[in-house]
Formats: sequence, structure tokens, C-alpha cells
Amino acid sequence: MKPKHFESLAIREQLERTAYREHSNPVFLTSSFTFPSPELMAETFQGEGDGLIYSRYNNPNTDEFIRKVCQLEGVEDGFATASGMSAVFASIAPFVAQGDHILASRALFGSTLQILGQILPKWGITFSLTDPANPADWEEKVQSNTRMFLLESPSNPGLALVDLSLAGDFCKKHQLLFNIDNCFATPYLQNPAKYGADLIVHSATKWMDGQGRVLGGIVVGKAELIENVRFFCRHTGPAMPPFNAWVLSKSLETLAVRMERHCENAFQTALFLMERAEINQVIYPFLPAHPQYEIAKKQMRLGGGIVSFELKGGFKAAMAFLNELKFCSLSSNLGDTRTILTHPASTTHSRLSAADKKEVGITDGLIRISVGLEHIDDIKADLMQALEKTGQK
Repeated sequence: MKPKHFESLAIREQLERTAYREHSNPVFLTSSFTFPSPELMAETFQGEGDGLIYSRYNNPNTDEFIRKVCQLEGVEDGFATASGMSAVFASIAPFVAQGDHILASRALFGSTLQILGQILPKWGITFSLTDPANPADWEEKVQSNTRMFLLESPSNPGLALVDLSLAGDFCKKHQLLFNIDNCFATPYLQNPAKYGADLIVHSATKWMDGQGRVLGGIVVGKAELIENVRFFCRHTGPAMPPFNAWVLSKSLETLAVRMERHCENAFQTALFLMERAEINQVIYPFLPAHPQYEIAKKQMRLGGGIVSFELKGGFKAAMAFLNELKFCSLSSNLGDTRTILTHPASTTHSRLSAADKKEVGITDGLIRISVGLEHIDDIKADLMQALEKTGQK
């Protein structure tokens, strides 16, 4: 019987057991695979056989991880990569050529913006940034040579949302590839394919792993598009290691229960921060004060594990606050069991110009919290003592 529910699919979608009848799948730490005959080897290399060739191409562990994510996102095929950013690049590069144009949300991760602004222009590919919340701006900036609409929802770190239904309609109208980074939402909270997304990208390093152990990325979507991704990745080499794939596949088994707790802790953290006088603004998709609250409720199961807030006093106050933390971690990562705080303006988005930071709401006082799985009272206690000490300075 094939299970129907997310939690069951994440656990029961597995490789076939070997002759050893293991309950938990083994790690296939091998660079290559053998063939019983030269004829079968030749057929496999020509794409006529289903055998495994080389772990840069595929591996039982990466195959299982891909199948799970495809099941959870409700799509046909995928390819696993060495990191989240290699997945982002692999979702773009195979589909554009010299003279093409990409329309992109201005609310994107800093490294994604660097690909658009520093790498692709060397190959004659141009781009325009648009307001993710304003479809009229999309219409104004789409061009006759636009090939792709590149989005993030919720965005990093400002938690801006895109109405995925409107984005799907817009892409169909203009015959654009609908490419979305779904990392912050995870497949448990949001499924962009339901709204017409052609390509869905995840940094598996984040919530999919959930414990800050391994790097990984994945692109999933329509089978004919993933063929292009597969060709690009097989010959450029951003392969996910088998061990990382094994870790990530096992981690997906607990994604649903972890995200429930992350989201509950994040919501409670947001409510707590809203009561603090030291803070100008708290941003969380499931707060009614969020400008796109209704969109969040429509297309997301829960609000996610990230909360962003702006401290009064700007950069000086942000540094003083972060220096006072005793329990929470300072790191550029997110999606961990441990609560992590980041100052985007000086770290993940530090290479953006002042004008670009302003456009996406990254102020000197903005703090991003990846809310962990610790007891909520311990999280709030550390934030409270740091805020109180900061206010005294």
C-alpha cells in the first residue's frame, strides 16, 4: 500500500532492501559501480540501461533522497547537489543563454543576487529586480527576451512573500519558467508545484538536515526540465556525497514533527518580541501585522521557523544585543535544532549596496532568528536578558 500522508511518505519511501534485509538503508560509499558485461556497460553509458555508473552521476543514497523530496513536493524528478547555492545555480544556468533576460524578486538571498549581478552578466545574460508583492511591477519589467521568473518565498531575511497563484498565472501568460527557492518554507509548509512552479530549489543544509551537520541542495520539478539540470550537473560536477544524501534522507523522516515545533516556537518568539519596547518591528508571516498575512495563510501550512526583528538604535544596538546572548548561537546558518541569530547587514547580505539593502528591508538594526527546538522559555529568557542589558547601555 502506498501511503498518502506527508509524514508516512517521508519515512516509508526507501530503497529496496539488499540481501542483508536491513531495516535502515546502508550508506553506499563508492565512487563507481561494476557491470556484469561490457555490453551492458556500453548500453548504460548510452542511456539505454538503468544501471548505476558513477557517484557523480547518481548513487543509491542520492536516488532515495531525490525520490523522497519529489514525493513531498508533488513533482516528477530532481537532482541533488553539493550545496544549496549549487542547486540555485543549477536551476538557472541550463535554461538561459547569451542575450536572455531573467526577471527576479529583489528579495533574494545575497549569494543568489551575486549570481545574477556578478556571474551571469559575463555571459551576456541580463536581469531585472522586481517587487515580489507587486504584480504590476512584474508586468512593467518583463521583457520579450525574459526566460525565467526567479523567486524566494518567504524571502531571506525579510520574510517577504510572493502570491504563488498570481506568479503561476503570470508565468503562463508570458511563457516563463517559474523558478522558486522554497527553502524557508520546506515541502511540509508549502508546495509551489500546486501553483504552477516549474523548478523548486532547496538548500537541504537548512531545515531538511535540521541539525547543522551536512551541506546539500536539490532541484526538483518537471521531468523534461530536470533532464537539463541533470546534464548540466553531471558535466560540471556539483555532486552530493552519498553520506550526505543518507543523512538528509534519514532527516526527512522527522521533518514534519520538527517543523511543527520550530513553527510553534517561532510564533511564540514573535509574540514575545512584539511586547518589547527595544524593538521597532517584528516580522513573521503568521502575525496578523505582517502585510502579506492573508497570502501566508492561503499558501502556507504554518508560518515557518524564522523570525526577523529590528532593534531601535541600529547597528550599535544590534552588536550590543548579540554580544549579550548566553544561550542562543551566533551563526550564518539556519534550520538547526539550536536557536541561531544572525545580523544580515554585516554577514549574509553584507555585499549588497546600501540602496539594495534598503529595498529589501535590511537595516543595520535587523536581526534574523532561526528559532530552534529548545524549550521556548529558555529561548525567551536569553533574548530577554540580552535586550534588557542592551537597553541599559
